[in-house]
Amino acid sequence: MKNVMRYLNLWASLAKFSLLGEMAFRGNFVVKVFVELIWLAILLLFNFTLFKYTQEIAEWNQHQYLFFLGCYFAMAGLLEMLFLSNCNEFAELIRTGDLDFFLLKPVDEQFMVSCRNVDWSCAPNVLLGGGVCAYALWGTSVPWTSLPLFLAMFVCGVAMAYGFLLMLTAASVWFMRNQSLMEMWWLFGTLMRYPREIFLRTAWVSPIGIFFSTVIPIMLVTNVPARIMVGKVLSWWSVLYMAIAAGVVLWVSRLVFRAALRRYRSASS
Repeated sequence: MKNVMRYLNLWASLAKFSLLGEMAFRGNFVVKVFVELIWLAILLLFNFTLFKYTQEIAEWNQHQYLFFLGCYFAMAGLLEMLFLSNCNEFAELIRTGDLDFFLLKPVDEQFMVSCRNVDWSCAPNVLLGGGVCAYALWGTSVPWTSLPLFLAMFVCGVAMAYGFLLMLTAASVWFMRNQSLMEMWWLFGTLMRYPREIFLRTAWVSPIGIFFSTVIPIMLVTNVPARIMVGKVLSWWSVLYMAIAAGVVLWVSRLVFRAALRRYRSASS
């Protein structure tokens, strides 16, 4: 517990330092927030336009699909806020040799690499996504007893997505550049954006849906939490699989990251 509190205090200090850095360039911060607002507006416009011509998409009605979008936007915002910019810079740390300074610090290397900066311009995304979710559920009969399970699965979804992102980041040790790896992450983000049922409607697409729901379960990241709150039938097996998969992905990503560090050759070697 003492070690956990130490890392929480360290993260709080790093988050405060990141916020001070953002406030030093307020114009850039405002522009980044404005761009995120435009992105959310485009998503909502697409949703409302789409449902002018149909009643449901893969058995998701408009309110359910809107909640799914809000859940995705909040989760993507949280991932970008906490991890994405840090992981994006990992290849540059390797190329310049600055990773040496992180390895010399008396803290866990994975923590320093993936959690050292907080992108506060993405923080409004979490609140906006939550607001969209609340609007989608307004006036609907939702069993609010499902909220604790939803929050637990949301955390599992964030953990699973972080694990996949960390594995892609660690691969930079072998490839030296992570541009193509970040494009892979963009693909994962696209799969998180749509309900899994869309990929199970036709025979030639079903293998994709099955593969990314079981072998690489990135589709479950948003799908399982959203299904809990919109009242769609969800088996306990899916919830259990989500929790186990999140733990396994985190464990494997830790092993991959440690293996990558063992292959790293410092700038002085």
